Amino acid sequence: MSGEEGWVATVKDEPRSYQPPYDRRSGFNSRTGIYHSLVQLGEHEKIPTRPDLDTTTFVLSQFPHPKEAESRVALIDSATNSRVTYSQLRRSIDLLSAGLHHKLGIRKGDVVFVLSPNSLLYPTICLAVLSVGAVLTTANPLNTESEIAKQVRDSGAKLGIASPEEAHKLFPTGLPTLLTSRPSDDSTRSVEELIDGCDPVEVPKPGLHQSDNAAILYSSGTTGTSKGVLLTHANFISIMTLLKWSVDVTSSQNDVFLCFIPMFHIYGLAFFALGLFCSGVTTVLMQRFDFQAMLEAIQTHRVNNVPAVPPVILGLVKSNTDGYNLTSLRRVGSGAAPLNREVANGFREKFPWAEIRQGYGLTESCGAATFFVSDEEAKVRSGSCGRLLPSFSAKVVDFETGVAVPFCREGELWLKSPVVMRGYLGNEAATTATVDEDGWLRTGDLCYFDEDGFVYIIDRIKELIKHNGYQVAPAELEAVLLSHPHILDTAVIPVEDEEAGQIPMAYVVRPAGSELTEDQVIQFVASQVCVSPFSEVIKTITFVQICITNK
Repeated sequence: MSGEEGWVATVKDEPRSYQPPYDRRSGFNSRTGIYHSLVQLGEHEKIPTRPDLDTTTFVLSQFPHPKEAESRVALIDSATNSRVTYSQLRRSIDLLSAGLHHKLGIRKGDVVFVLSPNSLLYPTICLAVLSVGAVLTTANPLNTESEIAKQVRDSGAKLGIASPEEAHKLFPTGLPTLLTSRPSDDSTRSVEELIDGCDPVEVPKPGLHQSDNAAILYSSGTTGTSKGVLLTHANFISIMTLLKWSVDVTSSQNDVFLCFIPMFHIYGLAFFALGLFCSGVTTVLMQRFDFQAMLEAIQTHRVNNVPAVPPVILGLVKSNTDGYNLTSLRRVGSGAAPLNREVANGFREKFPWAEIRQGYGLTESCGAATFFVSDEEAKVRSGSCGRLLPSFSAKVVDFETGVAVPFCREGELWLKSPVVMRGYLGNEAATTATVDEDGWLRTGDLCYFDEDGFVYIIDRIKELIKHNGYQVAPAELEAVLLSHPHILDTAVIPVEDEEAGQIPMAYVVRPAGSELTEDQVIQFVASQVCVSPFSEVIKTITFVQICITNK
């Protein structure tokens, strides 16, 4: 470990300001226990610090030149082929901002609740809401009426904006609601009506500052039940600056991106509803995810870049895609959950012309923290989620002793960056438990850094299975199971056991018609553990209960 063997640094002793030197290979400072990003932003790439800059102003300032914006396509609806140019997008944002301010009286600090699947109007709604100084809160359209009502109350929403098919979930709350599209009976106002019926009048500047709240996004957080994550304009401006940098550094400026990630989620919001417009790219939009429709969209629109999640990548690896021309693919990204190396390697074998790179982030960090600059790095470091993005620092803290540990040792990942949330809405105890007084975000994720500064996320600390004194990571067991050719998907959970404390139980999905048995699965896992770095732990799979369902 290059002289770091046995080294520890107490978290409390960490100085408030960083002082070099640190290891240029790993980014690790042996004196402070802090990892620093190995990549620095250039002079013209730095995160803006102007106090009075807001999210929408920043995004619009990055739009293509007006002459180019007339023809450059920002959004394409994959189902209808409807298109929105950058100039049309700017105009719709301006008009909706005017309607929200002048006709509906929305002002700085008002919370606007958005309940809708992905649509061409979703980015317009988000940017217009932020433009008038209001605070955005988004919800999953699959949420129940009671879940919606709870979020409306907790966020203090003043106005709802909902798709026609989801609006009925908001009506019982009594929240004034604007539909996204015109209803057939014209009984309720709509976003489309406001845009079409407004004059392009100037909206008075709401006097926004980067420190003002911009969004309340609901997440289970690093622990516990759903909480409102408070994100500021500074958080969004920071993450969009980093996203623009990543598009530039990977030469993706002319790529066609595919969006099936829901825009209510931080991944979809930061990427597709806000951030990618700063790079002038074209996004093909899917209202909801459908595997066959995704393949058709890639083929029809010659999609180059697909930000995805592990189940989608697993589907690409294990499904028959021979009927589709996917040769336009240049890069597939993975986020929101760990991507195991077997699936990543399977993707590379099946689609050798396309890159696959894993990243890592949380709602509390605006959806980002790590990144791979090159596919060569990703190939060599299969299983890693990359290195720290510019502006990030990290610690790996032993969650039992509370001390920071050096590379190749496991602990809880702590992060610090301008993208880290302000806190949880109305929940000081949860905020204090998650973000310390020096701004370090406790992620709740078990990880380690290697000697070259690459991060490996093992699992959620709260999901570790305690078996006979071992801490078993479900993700490691799932990775072994997924390497079986007749296992489409799997999930491992803990089951209480009187003798062992807990034992892993695996739910296994097999192909239709498969005769895979429990004994065959157990024997397969037993045959694989000898090649695993966690062999002593994974041997406990021999005690697993297998619940097999057919797909």
